[in-house]
Amino acid sequence: MGFADLSIAEIAEDFNVPVEDVLRLCDELEIAYKHPQTRLALEDVKAIMSALEKRRDSKRVAD
Repeated sequence: MGFADLSIAEIAEDFNVPVEDVLRLCDELEIAYKHPQTRLALEDVKAIMSALEKRRDSKRVAD
């Protein structure tokens, strides 16, 4: 498993969401982390980004 060299905080910044939302997603997806600066495995980053994109898309449809 490779590393994406992205932290939870960086993902939150890229998607313009609170860090707490990404931490909650990590918990839901059972992704281990120690703090918002934790660097994540590539597969974990993909899962988080996919979930965030789905949320963004469903919000657009609702608006």
